[in-house]
Amino acid sequence: MHTPAEIVSHMLKLDAYSRWLGLTVSDLAAGSCTLSCPVKPAMLNGFQILHGGISYALADSALAFAANGYGYRCVSIETSISHTRPVASGDTLTAVCSELHRGKTIGIYEVRVSNSAQKLVALFKGTVHVSKDQWVIPASES
Repeated sequence: MHTPAEIVSHMLKLDAYSRWLGLTVSDLAAGSCTLSCPVKPAMLNGFQILHGGISYALADSALAFAANGYGYRCVSIETSISHTRPVASGDTLTAVCSELHRGKTIGIYEVRVSNSAQKLVALFKGTVHVSKDQWVIPASES
């Protein structure tokens, strides 16, 4: 079975959107993940604050990396996000994903998204389906 780092590296190679976000993985284990990304001007909405889809995407990637770290393919089946404060260009977001429950076929995760001042800007909850399919990574990537 592959390590969480090998799985996430492979996932990122296939995930152009997460690469566009400029994600940095700072902590990773099966069931948990910490990511960060800079807030660029292209990520702002018409109010000149961070578009909610960006914080959602960051949290969704943290969920995916945490859940898939066990070596079994997982896909989200339900997610929700609450935005608690605006974010400006030039800030850095950090998403910390924690596993709340992991069963044979269902995993439940919470992702807390904070700004550079460590203030909560979004709270995300995600449920994943845990498949029986293990990650297969080409030998050239391992």
